[in-house]
Amino acid sequence: MKLSLGPLLYYWPRETIFAFYEAMAATPLDVVYLGETVCSRRHELRLADWLDIARMLQDAGKQAVLSTQVLIESGSDVSVLHKIAANTDFTVEANDMGAVRCLSGQHPFVAGPHLNLYNAPSLQWMAQLGASRWVMPLEMAQDALAAMLVNRPAGLETEVFAYGRMPLAYSARCFTARHRNLPKDDCRFSCMDHADGLTLRTRESEDFLVLNGTQTQSARVYNLANELAAMGAMGVDLVRLSPQAQHMAQIIALFDEARGPAQPASVDYVERMQAFMPDQPCNGYWFGRPGLEQGHAASHAPGP
Repeated sequence: MKLSLGPLLYYWPRETIFAFYEAMAATPLDVVYLGETVCSRRHELRLADWLDIARMLQDAGKQAVLSTQVLIESGSDVSVLHKIAANTDFTVEANDMGAVRCLSGQHPFVAGPHLNLYNAPSLQWMAQLGASRWVMPLEMAQDALAAMLVNRPAGLETEVFAYGRMPLAYSARCFTARHRNLPKDDCRFSCMDHADGLTLRTRESEDFLVLNGTQTQSARVYNLANELAAMGAMGVDLVRLSPQAQHMAQIIALFDEARGPAQPASVDYVERMQAFMPDQPCNGYWFGRPGLEQGHAASHAPGP
């Protein structure tokens, strides 16, 4: 099973981003997704910069994939999408149907997690359009995934989002700017002040959601490190980890250990990662329960 690093969802300074990916080049990652997927106003890096990082990672033995923006809002967004789709050096992850249309019949592509592929016919259709890999929708349960994989198209890889704050929704409004009473067009790049997003709490002071510009995330960190053996048994090819500002190398190292062939089922990797996570873990969606819950597979169930 391969380890992938999803696209950077936050807005970091230019030097921080370059330093982060240089560090990632030395980790046991197999695939790295690159590019701005959340907000086109984030201009610390241009497409040429992402391509430079992609070449650096490729030289380090990683597969670099360019990710497209999830919510296309302007003509300039469309122009960038066409430039990404036209590149012939790197595979592209399509995160909306406009990107699929640009790539279909041109190059094999990755069908991103926001394309709403929830059944076998939609998966078959996407493979016919040229998808070589698909990413499971974030809220899909393991039973539903297993049913889809029984008759998945030949040669189509399956990737599962397995670690990170879950990107739950996208909006034309910027909630981080609105928090500071700023309009979106004059946001003053407020999201750069929050390296892992801005936590939204309930009246009971419980972490609930995270505001990340036009994106809303879960406050809790989705973590399926204890489920890698089950994923491998059902035919999952890649597990995706989402970048965070601190301790990313430690998280990758523990996932690398967890995917090893001889790991005892009694090891609780989620517990071992607690000190490196920005919030408490959750995995409810994987077990068909509310997403913020933290459940256990039979092999990791606590004793009486």
